[in-house]
Amino acid sequence: MTDAPSTATATPSGFDELLTEQIGHEFHASHQYAAVAVWFDAQDLPRLAHYFYRQSVEERNHAMMLVQYRLDRDLPITIPPIPAVENDFRQLRDPIALALAQEQRVTDQIKALFAAARAEGDALGEQFMLWFLKEQVEEVASMTTLLTIADRTSNTFDIENFVARETQHDTDDDPSAPPAAGGAL
Repeated sequence: MTDAPSTATATPSGFDELLTEQIGHEFHASHQYAAVAVWFDAQDLPRLAHYFYRQSVEERNHAMMLVQYRLDRDLPITIPPIPAVENDFRQLRDPIALALAQEQRVTDQIKALFAAARAEGDALGEQFMLWFLKEQVEEVASMTTLLTIADRTSNTFDIENFVARETQHDTDDDPSAPPAAGGAL
């Protein structure tokens, strides 16, 4: 009879590898949103800046949710490095278009995580990723709307008014959200 390999020496699964990579993707998204927020702040657009500062915190919290999941499952944790972010934009729509493309990319990453968990028969991983799938539907929809508003108006303050009137980030506490390591900010 042979001993089963320990989890410390076992080869990481596709889901496990993707989960570690996603921690880096979420931290990168957080940094990218901070860069977008700073750009809007420098343009004297406080509502857009506030919106993207909140997005930055939200993405950081997503990364820490993934960390907490790994802690809860007694999986090894590595915080991967993140690539540089885009800081310079030519026009107001550019950082919003970048944000939408980022959310679409993250959606594909989350779908791949869900598919990997399902393929590996990891019901806990699959269930965990369901919340993130729901979140991505909301994120893509909100960025799509914001870009549509930006494309429809020639008055920058129309976008500021839309963000002030229509976004509810400060009151969106989702009780079904997974816990974040160290607590959500």
